[in-house]
Amino acid sequence: MTTKPPNFEIPPEMREMAEKSVEQAKKAFDGFMGAAYKAAGTLEGTTDTIQAGGKDIGRKALTYAEQNVAAALEFASSLVKARDPQQVLQLQSDFIKSQLQAFGEQAKDIGSTASKIASDVAKPQK
Repeated sequence: MTTKPPNFEIPPEMREMAEKSVEQAKKAFDGFMGAAYKAAGTLEGTTDTIQAGGKDIGRKALTYAEQNVAAALEFASSLVKARDPQQVLQLQSDFIKSQLQAFGEQAKDIGSTASKIASDVAKPQK
């Protein structure tokens, strides 16, 4: 005897509330990132290799944080539109794969930048 799986339907009111919550979170995050970039931009600039490298890493970290949160918010937005459990699982699987790849690339980039800074610091100054 086969049983039909239960109907997985999110009421329109709940879906609308979830979508509004995701939009509000996006707006709040955009405001936060604007303030963070403004604060990072007001740091006093120097020609010192370590400080310049630190700023570069800091900016990359902010950029990557922004990208990762944007991806998570997009994922949340797509979840509230999912029609069935299979779609939820597929969305989750795709999100995890893309984030693992992004984290790997981000770590490699920051590691490469840190390595370059260390190399530049170790060079004899002229």
